[in-house]
Amino acid sequence: MKIGKLGVWYFLDGMPATAAAEAAKRIESLGYSALWIPETIGRHPFVHASWLLANTESLIVATGIANIYHREPGVTLAAQNTLNEQSGGRFLLGMGVSHKPLVEGVRGLNYGPPVATMRTYLEGMANAPYQGIAPEVKPATVIAALGPKMLQLSRDACDGAHPYFSSPDHTAMASEILGPDKMLCVEQKIILEEDPAKARDLARPVAQMYLGLPNYRNNWLRMGLDEADLENGGSDKFIDATFAWGSLAKIRERLEEHYAAGATHVCIQPVNPSGQMGDLHWQALEALAE
Repeated sequence: MKIGKLGVWYFLDGMPATAAAEAAKRIESLGYSALWIPETIGRHPFVHASWLLANTESLIVATGIANIYHREPGVTLAAQNTLNEQSGGRFLLGMGVSHKPLVEGVRGLNYGPPVATMRTYLEGMANAPYQGIAPEVKPATVIAALGPKMLQLSRDACDGAHPYFSSPDHTAMASEILGPDKMLCVEQKIILEEDPAKARDLARPVAQMYLGLPNYRNNWLRMGLDEADLENGGSDKFIDATFAWGSLAKIRERLEEHYAAGATHVCIQPVNPSGQMGDLHWQALEALAE
């Protein structure tokens, strides 16, 4: 899959389907190579990906991430093949093990050991039958990987990794594990706001919903933060490490740090300075696309 260096990562669940399609078209027209969509408790990611692919011409639609607990491996393989065959190879499957509070607390399922569970799932996909028309090129798969063991699995059993909510230092570590021949698709939250206090105040409500999830907390601790940095919406040190905020030049500098560290693709998630979560900040997307 020939994915460009820059994409967009965004929750589209708050938009009507027609508005989401128009947003995808606009993102495509700006020259971004990919649009990443999540799976939480909103739209079905594969159904929504089909809609977005049908309404665009060259944009890659990627799942960041599809939760493996929500469907058995053969169903995921069928979706991956179908979407790629229908779109001419424009669907990128990103999968992950999600988080225990979501899997057990929201879905009522049993959460297993992350690396072993993902390995078994990938093996299930590899062994699942598929009798539909196959896509012309074997579809690519990346997995949500933060820790060394999951990164090693993404190297050995997949086409690469999709780290979320990390930093250029983490990108360097991930790149060293993956090696030069794998996709390293890094998500980066951005805030086009130069006032430090305002930027951090905008970042904290976004960070808050992730701060209680063990997989992220463990990774931030590996990055050199401590428990105190992860309280009350995150310390300034935490915000500055995980968000790219400031002028357009400063945000571009952060993106370049990811590329220099080994990222093959960075998908930016813009935070709207209006404070309205769910409203794409087109000013930032348009400026960074230039």
